[in-house]
Amino acid sequence: MARIVVLDGYTVNPGDNPWTPLAELGELAVYERSQESETVARAADAEIVLTNKVLLDAATLAALPKLRGISVLATGVNAVDLSAASARGIAVCNVPSYSTSSVSQHTIALLLELCHRVGLHDGSVHAGEWQRSPDFCYWKSPLIELSGKLLGIVGYGAIGRRVAAAARALGMDVCAARLGSAAKLGFEDDVERLTLDELFRRSDVISLHCPLTAETKMLVSRARLASAKPSALLINTARGGLIDEAALAAALDQGQIAGAALDVLSREPPTPDNPLLTAKNCVITPHVAWTSLPARQRLLAITVDNVRGLLSGAPVHVVNPDYSSR
Repeated sequence: MARIVVLDGYTVNPGDNPWTPLAELGELAVYERSQESETVARAADAEIVLTNKVLLDAATLAALPKLRGISVLATGVNAVDLSAASARGIAVCNVPSYSTSSVSQHTIALLLELCHRVGLHDGSVHAGEWQRSPDFCYWKSPLIELSGKLLGIVGYGAIGRRVAAAARALGMDVCAARLGSAAKLGFEDDVERLTLDELFRRSDVISLHCPLTAETKMLVSRARLASAKPSALLINTARGGLIDEAALAAALDQGQIAGAALDVLSREPPTPDNPLLTAKNCVITPHVAWTSLPARQRLLAITVDNVRGLLSGAPVHVVNPDYSSR
């Protein structure tokens, strides 16, 4: 019976999303969390390893001679050295599209929080400010109307398209970054395609939905932030490494852009000295956009399919295209 090891399973199943279907496929060991120093020992005899954020670099993969396949408990696969996996004949699978509805919904929630400061006003009312107000209404910050504004989407995949549809329902116009060929990215004909530099200059709201790769790392740079409108808003529900965090904090504090709302940071949990924790007009949620129960149930169901495919020698959702079985 094949040994299957989950290195960091707690966020997928904190108690409400049983591993039972996965356990039916082999000898299953689930660790809620794993430190880097524990990874090799825990996965030593594994044929299949599941990871969400635990890094599987070249050295780690070299120390796991029985490993046949990796299934990442996410869509993004930056936790795995894909080239090293391919060189060792290890297929790497991901879980596509499981969180589209949840992440797009959270993206809009972050945007609306920047525009309406619901939490700020709720806190004010509960602190008694409305009771003491001489007027029937007041506002702690200007409210922003989105109708007629331009949303620039970086990463026009399933989530990006869903966010675009919601934005249009709010009366926004939509453009998308030209990160590759239109055919590859599935652009719709009515979406204006801009270079990244053009998108940052023209957009009123910039929303990130692309994977973290060598090409996209820190695409939100000091120069691009300096070129943005002072009224621009930045949303990130993709990966923290897409942003130069020091540059963003400076841009917020200096008023180069009006606000940012982030569900991801470059290091998670963040260190106390992350400059975004004290930056002006910066809303941060703890990487929760993907965590609704329906999304996590879909993630587990697709993961079971991935593991079944890896065990049968017919892997699905393979993300290292240069992989070939040994």
